[in-house]
Amino acid sequence: MEAPWWKTAVGTGLGLLAIGLLAFYTCMDNSCMNQSDSFLLTNSGDQNHHAVSHRHARDLPQKKYTFRPSTLERDLDFNISGTDVIVFLHMQKTGGTSFGRQLVTNMDLERPCQCRRGQKRCQCYRPGTDRDIWLFSRFSTGWSCGLHADWTELKDCVPDMMDKKEKQPKKRRYFYITMLREPVARYLSEWRHVQRGATWKTSRHMCDGRMPSEKELPSCFDDNWVGVELDEFTGCPWNLANNRQTRMLADLSLVGCYNTSRVSQEQRNRILLGSAKTNLRRMAFFGLTEFQKKSQYMFERTFKLKFIEPFEQVNGTTAGRTPISEDKRRKVEELNALDIELYDYAKDLFLQRLERLKQSDPDYYDYVDEEVGNW
Repeated sequence: MEAPWWKTAVGTGLGLLAIGLLAFYTCMDNSCMNQSDSFLLTNSGDQNHHAVSHRHARDLPQKKYTFRPSTLERDLDFNISGTDVIVFLHMQKTGGTSFGRQLVTNMDLERPCQCRRGQKRCQCYRPGTDRDIWLFSRFSTGWSCGLHADWTELKDCVPDMMDKKEKQPKKRRYFYITMLREPVARYLSEWRHVQRGATWKTSRHMCDGRMPSEKELPSCFDDNWVGVELDEFTGCPWNLANNRQTRMLADLSLVGCYNTSRVSQEQRNRILLGSAKTNLRRMAFFGLTEFQKKSQYMFERTFKLKFIEPFEQVNGTTAGRTPISEDKRRKVEELNALDIELYDYAKDLFLQRLERLKQSDPDYYDYVDEEVGNW
């Protein structure tokens, strides 16, 4: 005998409710692995709103994570004439120098930044003032919180430093931004840069009000590491190039800063990666070095500011032309496993945000059409 229709309906409803509750509790951290959300990409709804040409079907993101709509929306009310400040977290070898220069020399503003020949910094004041600053970055305020200050340093330093620069305490809103890069290419680029003489020895690595001791953060070299070979570079266990993007985006206070005896290495890695993902997700903007024009587009749509000239995608760098053996590549990947997972997360979020923007912009493909650069 067949069950009454209402029992079937109730059973189906309870089943769907159970599935929904499971998904809710599984994804409470705002992102989770998603194996069955392809309907979100194919459900057309309004054909004019969701239509994507076949030529650009390759641009549709193959989603791995599920994010809340509020995380995907890029509609900030940044007010350059008010008290809002863009804070640029500049990580080594992510294309940050080029992007930082774009911010001070290529913005279409009512009051452009004043850059004088021969000077490393530009004056980026708000319209109508000669003291109030809207941009906190290397090329506007200098390394005021330390050379290549990370998230941990910036969050503790920026408010007080802004009060000093503007000579008055003030309540401000801070909009953090950064650039990320494919981890293996970034690591090889840093190795080459150090090989040529870069050290960043003056970086302070402040955390919880103090710098790390020599025991907590030993150096891999004396004066410099000029000519270092890749095997030696990867062989130093204290090399800050390892998982640099994860470390610089995470809240190091959560793991005892540079004191690695507080928690196990496995737990430390898990906490740092989770913190880096959270901070990245909450940033006003992040771009990807491999997607220059798309990053420009997203920045402009996010802040409602325009660049004068379009960004250019460099299709080859020193890192991209560096031949290494498969064994050495695997070693680099092992040393940067956290960064690889973070970048995978960041790229998925970036492309989902981009897809959300494209749906409301019929002119998107005339504005942004690029191949991924060989970085």
